[in-house]
Amino acid sequence: MLLEYLINLFSNIRMRDVIDIIFVAIIFYKLFTLIKETRAEQLIKGIVFLLVLTKISEWMQLFTINWILSNAMTLGTIAILVVFQPELRRGLEYLGRNSPFKKSLIEMRGESITGVVEEIVEAVASLSRQKIGALIVMEKETGLNEVADTGTTIDGFVSSNLLINIFIPNTPLHDGAVIIKEDKIKAAACFLPLTENNTLSKELGTRHRAALGISEKSDSISIVVSEETGGISTAENGEISRYIDIQTLRKILLDMYRPDTDSMSFLNRWRGKDEQTEK
Repeated sequence: MLLEYLINLFSNIRMRDVIDIIFVAIIFYKLFTLIKETRAEQLIKGIVFLLVLTKISEWMQLFTINWILSNAMTLGTIAILVVFQPELRRGLEYLGRNSPFKKSLIEMRGESITGVVEEIVEAVASLSRQKIGALIVMEKETGLNEVADTGTTIDGFVSSNLLINIFIPNTPLHDGAVIIKEDKIKAAACFLPLTENNTLSKELGTRHRAALGISEKSDSISIVVSEETGGISTAENGEISRYIDIQTLRKILLDMYRPDTDSMSFLNRWRGKDEQTEK
C-alpha cells in the first residue's frame, strides 16, 4: 500500500516541479547564510516559537491565547519589515554585488593596480613600525558615499606619503577612517558604524570594532593598524584577521582588485579574434 502511494506520488512529479523545489532550496539556503550568526537568526527562532505556540493553542482550543497570538503574528508582519531592515538591505546588496553584469575594477579602468597596492602596503608598513593607529576602508561594489559624507573630502590619488600624513597624531584628519575607491582617496576622518557583535574580545578597540561594523554592512575590506602594538588586521564580511604580515596584506589587496582569471582569459581570446578579423 505504501509502495503504491510512493509510486503514484513520484510519478506525478514533473520536471518543472523539480526545478521549482531546487530554486526554493537555493533561496532558503542563501537566506540562511545571510542571517547566520546575526541577530536576525535569534529573531527567526522567536518567530518560529510563536508559530508553534499558535498552532498548539489552536489544537488545545485555548481560544483566548490563540486570538492573542494570531493577532500578534498579523501585526508582526509589519514589525518584521522594520526589525529586519538591516538584513533586508544586506540581502539586496548581496544580490546587487553578485549580479552577472558587474565588472571588476581592472575591467572598468583598464589599467594595472599594482602601484596602488604597493602605495597602500608601504603606508601601512610605515604606520605599523611607528605604532601609529590607522583605519583604511577599501570600497568595492557597495557604495560608501554616506560614510564618506561624514568626513572630509580628499579626492586625491593614493600615495603612501598622503596616507601617512593623514594618520599622524594630532593632525586634523587623523581621527577616523580613510575611504579608498579604486586608485583615489575619497575622504578622511570618516565615522563608521560599530559592530553589534557582543562576543568580541575586550582587546579590540574602537578601530577594530568600526572596521568590523562597516564590513558587516558592505563588501568592503578594512585595514586596521593598532596604536598599542602596531599589529595589522583586516576585516571582511564581518570577520577579522589579526596580526597579518605585509606579504599577506599585499596578497589580500591584489586579490581584491584582480578580476576573475577565466573571464579575463575569455576576454583576451575574444579581443584576439577581433584583431585577427581586422587583419
